[in-house]
Amino acid sequence: MIDSTAIFRTAGIRAIEARFADATPPLMERAGASVAASAREMLGNANGPLLIVAGPGNNGGDGLVAARILTEQGCDVTVVQAASEDIPERDWRLVIDAIFGIGLTRPVAGRLAEVIAQINALSRPVLAIDVPSGLCADTGRVLGSAVHATRTISFIAGKPGLYTLDGPDHCGEVAIDGLGLDVGTAEGQLISSALFGDWLRPRRHNAHKGDYGSVGVIGGAPGMAGAALLAGRAALQLGAGRVYVGMLERLAVDPQQPELMLRNANDVLSLATALAVGPGLGRSIAAAELLRRAIDAPLPLVLDADALNLLAVHPVFARKVSRRDTPSIVTPHPAEAARLLGTTTEAVQADRIAAALELARRHGAVAVLKGCGSIVATPQGKWFVNSTGNAGLASAGSGDVLTGIVAALLAQHWPPLEAALAAVHLHGAAADALVAAGIGPIGLSATEIIPAARALLNRWAVDA
Repeated sequence: MIDSTAIFRTAGIRAIEARFADATPPLMERAGASVAASAREMLGNANGPLLIVAGPGNNGGDGLVAARILTEQGCDVTVVQAASEDIPERDWRLVIDAIFGIGLTRPVAGRLAEVIAQINALSRPVLAIDVPSGLCADTGRVLGSAVHATRTISFIAGKPGLYTLDGPDHCGEVAIDGLGLDVGTAEGQLISSALFGDWLRPRRHNAHKGDYGSVGVIGGAPGMAGAALLAGRAALQLGAGRVYVGMLERLAVDPQQPELMLRNANDVLSLATALAVGPGLGRSIAAAELLRRAIDAPLPLVLDADALNLLAVHPVFARKVSRRDTPSIVTPHPAEAARLLGTTTEAVQADRIAAALELARRHGAVAVLKGCGSIVATPQGKWFVNSTGNAGLASAGSGDVLTGIVAALLAQHWPPLEAALAAVHLHGAAADALVAAGIGPIGLSATEIIPAARALLNRWAVDA
C-alpha cells in the first residue's frame, strides 16, 4: 500500500529511481503498464482512436511502453514524436501527453511549445504522464506553456508542482502509483486529517466554556472593522470558549455575532489565552505598540495581515518573534511573504516551498504561505502542501477567517503545527463543500466559509 500523501522533489525522485535501477520488472515497464491501465479506464468501453505524443526522454519511453500494451489489448493507437511529427487530424477519444517529465527546468519554446498548444486546442481528454508537460514538478510553475490535462498519473510519489501554484489548473485529477517501491521517509507531505487526527475529539458532556480557551483578536482599525469581526466570528464558531475582539475602531456590539465581546485592544491582552493579531490592524503607531505588546505576551500567537507588514518594516519585532518561548504562527499571502523576506512576490511564487521554509526559519514559527496549494512549514525544515480549496477563497476576508480558525484551535490547546495543518485543510475543505452544494466559487464570501467549516470540524470530530 503506497503512502499517497508522500511528496518528493525531483532530486529525491531521481535518488529513488537510482536505488531501483535494476528492479524487475524495470521501472519504465511498470510505469507504462500503469499508464495503459489508466488510459483504458478513461476510454471506458472504447478502443480508441488514441493518440500518444512522445518526447525523447524517459517520459516518452513510458508512453511507448503504454502504446505497446494498449496495442496488444486491441486499442487503435497512434504515436507521434513531438519534436518531428505533426499531430494528425482524427476524432481522438484520448490523448496521452508523454513529452516532458519531471526533469524539465527551462521554458518550453519553438516546436515543442507548438505541440503543446495543439494538444490543448484538441479539446479532448488528456492523460499526462508524471506531470503535464511544461509544468515544473518542483514548484508548479508553467515553464512557457503547459498541457492542460484531464488526469495526471504520477509515479513513485507525489510532486509539489502537482498541488501548488499553477499545478491544480493543469493536472486535472491526480493519481499516484508508487510502482510497488518502498520510498522511505518522504521529504514533504500532502495535508490530510491523519496529520492532526489525534486532536479531533468529541466534547465531553461535563464541560464548560473555560475548557476551550479565550481567543483575543486585535485589529479593526477605522474602516477595517470587518476583518477583525470575521476573525472573531470564525474563532467563536470553530470552538473557542470565549472571544474578545480588541478593536481600534470603537464598536458597541457585533449585531451579527453578539456573543463576541468587543473590548479596548489593550485590555484583550490580559483576557486571552491565545492571540490573533493583524486583521484590519493598520500600520499606525498605536498598531505597532499593540503588536509589540502581543509579541511580548506569553501566549500562543497568530500573526496575519498588517501584523506581518509591521514585522517587515520593524526588524526588531521580527527578531522578538523569533525568540519567543511560546508558539507563533505566521500566515502571509505571497505579497506579505515577499515583504517579510525582502524579495518580490514573483520570487516567492517561483519556489513556494523554499519561501515558506525560510519564513519559518527566520521567525522561529510555523509558517503558512497562503495561495493555491498553501504551504505549511516548520523551523525544523518540515513542509506540507494543502490540496483542499478552490477559487472561491480568492475573496476579501477569507484570510481573516483562516486566522480565526487557527486561533480557535490554539485556544483549545492544539499544538501549533497541528493547529495550522488542520485550519488550512479545514478552511479549504469548507470552500469545497460549499461549491459542491452549488454555492460558488464565483461570489463565495468569507462569511459563508465559517459555518461550513464548523459543520466539517464537528463531522470530523465524530468520525475520529
